[in-house]
Amino acid sequence: MSSERFLFAGLMSAGLAVLGGYGLSQSAVFAQDAEDGPGPNLVIEVSGQAQGEVVIDLLPEVAPQHVERMVTLAKEGAYDGVVFHRVIEGFMAQTGDVEFGKGDSLRRAGTGGSSYPDLPAEFSDVPFARGVVGMARSANPNSANSQFFIMFAPGDFLNGQYTVVGRVVQGMDVVDAITRGEPPRTPDVMTKVSVAE
Repeated sequence: MSSERFLFAGLMSAGLAVLGGYGLSQSAVFAQDAEDGPGPNLVIEVSGQAQGEVVIDLLPEVAPQHVERMVTLAKEGAYDGVVFHRVIEGFMAQTGDVEFGKGDSLRRAGTGGSSYPDLPAEFSDVPFARGVVGMARSANPNSANSQFFIMFAPGDFLNGQYTVVGRVVQGMDVVDAITRGEPPRTPDVMTKVSVAE
């Protein structure tokens, strides 16, 4: 098995069956909570087929080490220029491979991480609802590093198995427009990722 960090095929196929019955609203997710959390917020400028800004309310009280990692990478500019390399209709959009997810050659996108060590799992009881952001990992639960995914629809089959780090509070319509594919023929890009605290 490769070192690719992703949601496992068995979970994915089970999840697609579960997700098939859910309608996908185009409205923002968790907008009512946008000002409730302490932040910080990850602000992502997306370009490609999808165009616009996505704001993710990070949840340091749920996953402090993972949130700290994402904030660090964003402040360093490591997420700038990284593509959405795995986007599955009715499931999720994955990005964040700062090692292999940018530039002209994307053949290894999804197999890399950052220069920092992998993180121990911070599983919680926060459910994987539409708009929830989780950390991608390999078969080892303690292998999340820089990659993350945004849910297009609820995925309760992921609960307690992947670390939840945040939730989209603005721009879910932009997320919904991200080009599908594994990888997409012409992937959308996180042009600029910043932190608002």
